[in-house]
Amino acid sequence: MTEPQLGASYDDLLAVAQATEKLGFDAFIRSDHYLTTDDSIDGLPGPTDAWTTLAGLARETSTVRLGTLVSSVTYRYPGILAIQVAQVDQMSGGRVELGLGTGWFRREHEAYGIPFPEKRFGLLEEQLAIVTGLWSTPLGETFDFAGEHYSLHDSPALPKPVQSPVPVIIGGAGASRTPRLAARYASEFNLPFVPFENVRPGFDRVRDACLAIERDPDELVYSLALVTAVGGDEAEFARRAARVGRTTEWMRGNGLAGTASEVVDRIGALREDGVERLYLQIHDLQDLDQLDFIAREVVPQL
Repeated sequence: MTEPQLGASYDDLLAVAQATEKLGFDAFIRSDHYLTTDDSIDGLPGPTDAWTTLAGLARETSTVRLGTLVSSVTYRYPGILAIQVAQVDQMSGGRVELGLGTGWFRREHEAYGIPFPEKRFGLLEEQLAIVTGLWSTPLGETFDFAGEHYSLHDSPALPKPVQSPVPVIIGGAGASRTPRLAARYASEFNLPFVPFENVRPGFDRVRDACLAIERDPDELVYSLALVTAVGGDEAEFARRAARVGRTTEWMRGNGLAGTASEVVDRIGALREDGVERLYLQIHDLQDLDQLDFIAREVVPQL
């Protein structure tokens, strides 16, 4: 899971995505931001658009899954987003996953003239209904929607993605509204960068929300995103933690961090808490050796 707004060109992302595929990881995921989210980093050479990037990678990879964690509802109208994602799914042969959220970074909206309403949860709920509704409308039929924020009339609901349905990722640490939306629309629920002790309770809220609408909670994938720094020894780990801008102590307490054996133990504990998929947030996109190390020294022990 990459954060290109911190500084990455398309060629940088292509190198990481192709290394991800070659090394046997399941997916290459990117954030969807237009401004650096760290004031200490200039973000050069500047932002790359998430779905433009994924469209390119769809043609330059063959097996790795591709998606966002997560796209903001403020960036794209839902009808256009449905077209973009369906097209990238076609271009990739059915390897796309859509993460969708409310957005949070006001300053990037101000920098690029994007409206940032104070209340955005209603936008998210309607976008989920529209995007999934457009994709699921049978060929030859039309789709209509009348909501508070969006209205669609007599839409041909085209194009269709290859996958039916496209996996939809909904995430967050909210106590009630987010679990309810995940239960209704998501194929995966993601907890982003939460303390370890909050993982099981966060998943339990979604399971309860599924039961409330008589959906089998096991239909969802339960995932966790963690900042990652792993090394063959303490010195190498410390160097990678510094590249993240964190101390080794902070990393061990909050991330997927340390030596290979420490990371294997942490993943085992997370599995016991119900984690089924892990997103490794990689900050240094030039450090392909770290991906190679994880693939060689961590993954075979799982």
